[in-house]
Parts: sequence; C-alpha cells; structure tokens
Amino acid sequence: METTVTGTVIAVPHDLSPWTMFVNAHIVVQLVMIGLALASVATWTVAIAKTVEIRRGRRAAAAALAMLAEARSLADADRAAAPGPAAALVAAAAAEVRLSAGSPCGGLKERVSTRLSRAEAAAGRRIALGTGILASIGATAPFIGLFGTVWGIMNSFVGIARAHTTNLAVVAPGIAEALLATAMGLIAAIPAVIVYNALARAIAAYRAQLADISAAVEGIVSRDFDRRGQSFQEAAE
Repeated sequence: METTVTGTVIAVPHDLSPWTMFVNAHIVVQLVMIGLALASVATWTVAIAKTVEIRRGRRAAAAALAMLAEARSLADADRAAAPGPAAALVAAAAAEVRLSAGSPCGGLKERVSTRLSRAEAAAGRRIALGTGILASIGATAPFIGLFGTVWGIMNSFVGIARAHTTNLAVVAPGIAEALLATAMGLIAAIPAVIVYNALARAIAAYRAQLADISAAVEGIVSRDFDRRGQSFQEAAE
C-alpha cells in the first residue's frame, strides 16, 4: 500500500505482524527487542534448570531425614548418607567430632552446631545460585522495553516531520513498532517475576529441610555425647 502526501510517495507495509514490525523498526529498537528476547530465553532456562535441581535436592533431603531418623549413631549416619548436602552436613559433624577427640566435651555441641550452620548456609547459597538474574530481568525489562518504545516514537515523530503529514496510515506503523518493544519488555519481565517468586518459595522449603537435617544430626551427636558420658560414668563406678 502506498500513500501520497504532497507529492511524496510513502510506502506503508501491508503486513503489520510482529516479525514485520521488528524488521522495519529502528536499529536501536531492534537491539532492545533482541536483548529482551535473550532475557526471556535466560528466564526459562534458569526456571527449568533450577526447578529440576530443587526437586532433586528436596527428594534427597527427604530421604536423608528418613535415614537420620533410623541412625543410632553419627558413624552409622556417615556410612548411610548418600552423596549430597545431607552427606556434607553429616560429614561436617563427624569431622568436628574427630577434631575434638581428646579435648573437653563441654563445647562439642556448640562447635558442631557452628559447623553445621556454615555447611547449611553454603548449601543454601549453592541452590539459590542463578536466581538473581531473574530478579534483575523482572526489575529492568519493563524499563528497557520502555526505552525502546520512547526511541521508536521519537524516530516516528522525526519521520512525521519529514513527511509533513499526520496521516494515520503513515504514523501508525512506526508507533506500533515502538510499542512492540514495551510488549516484549512485559513478556520478559512478568514470567521472570513469577518464576523468581516460585523458586524463592521452593528454595525456602529446601532450606527448611536442611535445617531439619542439621537438627537431626545435632540430635545424633547429642545422643553419642550422652552415651559417651554414661559409659565413662559406668567405668568409674
């Protein structure tokens, strides 16, 4: 379709599909759209990868809790623990018990608790690794899209001034191309926020399981400590 304005022939595209609008957009707006598309791909990549990782971690944590409930001693728990964060917690407690051998047992529980807290925090940081990008995309994508829209509208106004017309058939395609950047910004931001919140809840539940594992390990250490004291008392009698 062509529109004639004061002797100038202005070509207006027949097809105003998203792809055509992207191809006809200004280079700056195109770069904004490409960046937002890559951000959307990153969002879904992180969402899938972290969902799988968290589900595996929670299943392993549930199995570890069941195992610790049956363990009679820290040595039994250390032998039965499957590789993973739970095994790291048990190993941390066992290492502290070994290092404390021959020293007064008064501060053993506190030292074990400190080491478990550090191991638990490290496991929580590992499971949350990569989710920060979702928060960044959710916070910045709408503004990046808005920047593309503003730039596109500015470019459209320049075209209007050069064409010396406000004919809607001439103005509309440029405005539509500019608004597409805002739409893509929202398409990138909304899933990022939703996925981030869902992952944050899942990670919080996983950290609660780690806290339960730490408590179970501390309970086993306490029982071992009490048995050791009782055996010392019986030997003295």
